[in-house]
This record gives sequence, C-alpha cells and structure tokens, in this order.
Amino acid sequence: MPSAFDQTLTAIDALHAEDPRSTTLADGTSMPQELAYAQRMSGWLDRVHDAPDEVLRLAVRAQHLQRWLVARNEYPEGRVGYLTWRRDQGIRAGDTTAQLMRDAGYADQDAARAAKVIGKKGLGRDPDVQALEDCACLVFLENYFADFSRKIEHDHMVRIVQMTWRKMSPRAHELALALPMSDASSALVKEALGVE
Repeated sequence: MPSAFDQTLTAIDALHAEDPRSTTLADGTSMPQELAYAQRMSGWLDRVHDAPDEVLRLAVRAQHLQRWLVARNEYPEGRVGYLTWRRDQGIRAGDTTAQLMRDAGYADQDAARAAKVIGKKGLGRDPDVQALEDCACLVFLENYFADFSRKIEHDHMVRIVQMTWRKMSPRAHELALALPMSDASSALVKEALGVE
C-alpha cells in the first residue's frame, strides 16, 4: 500500500502529465511542460530549504497544477489581469492539491496548509512559502529566463529581474548568481542588480 505522500505525489504527477503542451529536455527527450516544471521545482527544494516536510514537498510539486486549463488570455491584458489570473490559478491548484491529499488520507489541516503555501499566502513571513517562491524564481532563471528575455522589451525585462530578485531569499540569491548563464542573460541580471 503506497503511503499518503506517494499516493498524492503520483496523483499530482498524473495531472501534470495531462498537459497537452510538451517541452524538450536537455537530453533531447520530450515531456509534458507542467510535469517538467514540477520536477524542476522539486529539484531545487532541498537546496533552498534545510528540512522540507511532506506538505511542503507536495505544495512545491503542485504549484502549477493544471495551469494550462485556464489560458492567460482569458483575463484582461496588463499587470492587474496577470496578477488576477495568477491568483486564481494558485487558488485552483491549492484546492485541487488539498483534495488529492485528503483523498490519500492526509488531515484537513495538512491539506489546508498545502493550499495556503501554493497560494503564496505569507510570502516573506512564512519560510515554507518563501521556499516555494525561491524554487519558482530559480526554475525561471535557470530554464525560461533566456528565451523570455528575447521576447520582452529590455527596460521591462530589467524591471522583471528586479521584481523577481526582491521576492527571493538571500540563500536563493547565492544560488541564482551561481547559475550558468549566457553573456546576454548575465549582463541583463547585472544591470538589473546594479553590479559590475
């Protein structure tokens, strides 16, 4: 009989695997986008948090759960539309994860805790929420930043890096600065941070 943790993790990954969009990994294989994202999130967790418990591990794995179901363009353009879409996505992912946890035998308080972390309630005050945010920022910088920065106007991209940096812990800053980056990406980060 699988543990509640394994049962929930399997259920989360099964939903990730339904993502119709795919991405190509470094080794050339293809994988559903959100499953790849989720595995990358989990990959960073032990580097940003000294002792992540099961609830945090599940929250980090499920942060983008079924995000493809509600397209960004279903919300108004601009920052307010984006933030509303992201908030609603967090609520939906949190609710779904909490239900999967309850189905597997977790207590209501653990399920509610996972939903709260996924919803990023308490960023800057709650170490688990901070760990999830650090993972998300590091996954972005490591895997999506270079392509994203080619599509966004330069000054806007500098502001995005600055906003991302403000959300990260000092530990995540150290990890981010050690990431291998192209010359263009590295120059953009240095400009945003005002370092030589």
